[in-house]
This record gives sequence, C-alpha cells and structure tokens, in this order.
Amino acid sequence: MTRHSVFIIDDDAAVRDSLLQLLRGEGFRARGFASAADFLANPPEDRSACIISDMRMPGVDGAELVRRVSAMPDRNWPVIVITGHADVPMAVQLMKAGIIDFIEKPFDPIRMLETVRGALERLNDISARNEQRLEVDRRLALLTPRERQVFDALIEGRSNKEIALELAISPRTVEIFRSKVMDKMQADSLSALVRMGLSAGPAEHGA
Repeated sequence: MTRHSVFIIDDDAAVRDSLLQLLRGEGFRARGFASAADFLANPPEDRSACIISDMRMPGVDGAELVRRVSAMPDRNWPVIVITGHADVPMAVQLMKAGIIDFIEKPFDPIRMLETVRGALERLNDISARNEQRLEVDRRLALLTPRERQVFDALIEGRSNKEIALELAISPRTVEIFRSKVMDKMQADSLSALVRMGLSAGPAEHGA
C-alpha cells in the first residue's frame, strides 16, 4: 500500500515543528512548509497526500490554499485546517467546500493523529481502487473489437442468445468469444467480469 506524505503548512515555526515531531514520532512521512505561497510555488510531486494547514497566514491564507489545491486536477490532497476560535465560521464554510476537518488550537494530539490516519486510510482506499481500475483498463486493451462487443454485452446482463442475435453470429461463436474474454480479463466467473466492468473508467479523487 502507498505510504502517503503529510504536508504541514504553518508560518508559526513552533506549531510546525510540534506537528512534525508528533507525526514523525508515529511513523508518518511529514514535511513542513513556512507558508502556503512557498508550498504552492514549488508543489511536491506527490499525487496524493494529506495537508495540514493553518488558517491565518500572511500572503496566501488557509482559505485561499484550499481553493487552489481543490483546483488541481492531478492532485488528491485532502486538507485539514487548524484554526483559532475566531476562525471557526470560516472553517465551517471550508468544510462545506471540501476540507475533511478543522481542528481548533491548541490542538489535541490524539485527535490530530486520528484525523490524519482517517485521511490517509481514505487515500489508500482510493489508491487501491484506482490501481484496480488501471489493471482492468490494461486487460480491456487486450480485447479485439469483437471481444469488446461481447464483453460490453455480458456486463449488461445479456444472454448468449441475445448477444448472438445482436451481433449476427451463432451462439456457439458467442461462447468462443466469451471464453476468450474471460481468459484475457482473468475472470473466473461472470460476476467477476461484471465487477471489472463496473470498476472500469476514470480515476477516482477524494473530497
């Protein structure tokens, strides 16, 4: 399973270092950034990671960071916002906009760890489903045009006889194509083939 990074963005060095120590002490791969502007100017290469960001920062604040991160189509970076009491109304609005949680300062280390673990578990689930989807797409690419027609008809629930009528071929020929499809897709049952058909498609992204 992918080991995702945690990015900590806070202009308060003490808070940033405290979070780095907390997370690294629990085995997380964590990196710190002194400002959102620095983070966005040279964004990490990680396609999926968790961000912990302060709300109030000079220049690009936490709200602007969330907006910019959510606009990155090739990144899956769920955001946790840490905030002072005065920022709670804004944090609630940001939760509606897609952040996964906001934690008030001074933050509870246990809650912080639980929130980060939850975010990374969701990323791992998404990564696993995307890897499965890519593998299904790879297998689909091995099918001939006729085999793909049979595959599409099978996952729509059509019988061999119905497929034969639709494609103007004999039921016996459908059986031959069906066997080839099952073999190339590495499916041991029709239900497994249907699940593959349902999983095929564009990559998934988190909130």
